[in-house]
Amino acid sequence: MKDPHLTLMTKLEELDTYTHKVLHQFPRLERHLLCAEMRASMTCILRQTVIAWKRRQKTAALFDLDIEIAIFRSLIRKAHRLGYIKTRRLGIWMRHTNEIGNIVGGWIKHEAEKSPKGGAAMR
Repeated sequence: MKDPHLTLMTKLEELDTYTHKVLHQFPRLERHLLCAEMRASMTCILRQTVIAWKRRQKTAALFDLDIEIAIFRSLIRKAHRLGYIKTRRLGIWMRHTNEIGNIVGGWIKHEAEKSPKGGAAMR
């Protein structure tokens, strides 16, 4: 079986590469606004993943990671609403992001089951 952290980091690197390619096609005006915000969010997701992996008490870091993924999703939807990406690209980008969200959700569930309180701390 593959290392789950390695799988997640591989998916994150794929998302980061895809994000980078898409953001290069945004209008020049948005390169310093929405693009910068999306790049910062992507960097934060990568950072939170490493933090969650290294911490002994993973719960807080995992919730921070989950929140940042939700913010990133909202930024993608905003780019679509503003007309910077087409519906097809929205679907591809969201599929990549949702894959990562599902992995993180599974990780949160796994940590809740490991908790001595039976996951009560996760609520």
